Amino acid sequence: MNCLPLVLSVALGAAGTSAVPQIPVEQYQLKNGLTVLLSEDHSLPVTSVEVLYLVGSGHERPGRTGFAHLFEHLMFQGSKNFDHEYFKPYEPIGAAVNGTTSSDRTNFFETVPSNYLKTPLFMEADRMQNLLPALTQEKLDNQREVVRNERRQRYENTPYGMAFWYLGEALYPQGHPYHHTPIGSHADLAAANLDDVKQFFQQYYVPSNAALTLVGDFQSADAKELIEHYFGSIPAGTRSPRPSPPPPVPRALHVQKTDDVPLPRIFLAWHSPALFAAGDAELDLLASVLAQGKTSRLYLPLVYDKKIAKDVNVFQMSQALSSVFIVDATAAPGQTVDALYAELTKALTKALATPPSAAELARAVANYKKGFYERIEGVQSRASTISAYFLHTGKGDYLQQDLARYLEATPEKVLQAAKQVIQLDKAVRLDILPGQKQTDVTPAQPSAVKGGAQ
Repeated sequence: MNCLPLVLSVALGAAGTSAVPQIPVEQYQLKNGLTVLLSEDHSLPVTSVEVLYLVGSGHERPGRTGFAHLFEHLMFQGSKNFDHEYFKPYEPIGAAVNGTTSSDRTNFFETVPSNYLKTPLFMEADRMQNLLPALTQEKLDNQREVVRNERRQRYENTPYGMAFWYLGEALYPQGHPYHHTPIGSHADLAAANLDDVKQFFQQYYVPSNAALTLVGDFQSADAKELIEHYFGSIPAGTRSPRPSPPPPVPRALHVQKTDDVPLPRIFLAWHSPALFAAGDAELDLLASVLAQGKTSRLYLPLVYDKKIAKDVNVFQMSQALSSVFIVDATAAPGQTVDALYAELTKALTKALATPPSAAELARAVANYKKGFYERIEGVQSRASTISAYFLHTGKGDYLQQDLARYLEATPEKVLQAAKQVIQLDKAVRLDILPGQKQTDVTPAQPSAVKGGAQ
């Protein structure tokens, strides 16, 4: 693991005790609309390059789910001026190369020795401008099957693996950007044709809909010349608007599914504030108070004292349009799902009756800060962090504001956020029970509906 980069300067708070890192970020835009984010750090002779496209599974139209993730794969299959496996030139120089897809965006990144900076800039620019001339039916067919196998491996053949698909169906109505997961459905992937794929690329994979981030050992003046050389002549395209569905309506819903698992697992989910909205950070901290550590408010009674649960997890799944607060617990051997639910809701009710203690909140903040500093420690994860700030706030230089959300949280604010979101009579409850494995993706049907419909 790299030590903290030398480029980080520290600003002390009024009392001289609150250290906030400062990472220089220069943000500008090419004439074709490509946003560029530069952050120099000469601690190590490496540079990370990331291209973020403002397209994720939330931008897909009904009947064509999985396109954003499919394109993540297709982007590694060669372009007009390098019609070979994308990883080939990176292997001899020990580079780290990959891409990911979420509901809100797709990103591609390469970390290379700094004297090889031209390589990822050329490769990224060529596939941004010249992917379609090299795209063939054979490549589409090949990567379609790769993605379908990935779905089988990560969702269908993994214990409890379909849970988040079922939760998306239950939490969001048909047509909402978050109703389906990025992996897509088998039927939609099978129906994709070359014309569909080309149209998707032409709409979203353009400079106006992208951000290029460089972090590491480079000189900004030299990098700007290279960026202009490789990207400046690419046709701009248009910025695609962010989806704007109506806010999801909370409702009570109980869904039961079976899977080839030894023990029942319960998921309780609620709609929660979007990433960076008021309450988002407080719910992150609440999750830590509830389930981080053996003395936490849910782990201690459920796993240690009553031994009714084998494990318990709590997290705020933050997203651009709306987030989801999730509690899940796996029944201990010999325990029923109904008994687990009764004790889980009892423990939750007690846990939310009082605000976190000063010690509990301090531990939660320390736990968050550990992850925060890990994200900005290495050049690749720092590039992704800066890109994400741009995606969600329009500014790559947002690190101090992000950290401040957690440092300024109080026990009262955490409890207030909890009471606004966690209402047991409006929870989406998903039970995964031992039985025959199900991989269906039909709309979730309630076994009991206690509130209004979405």
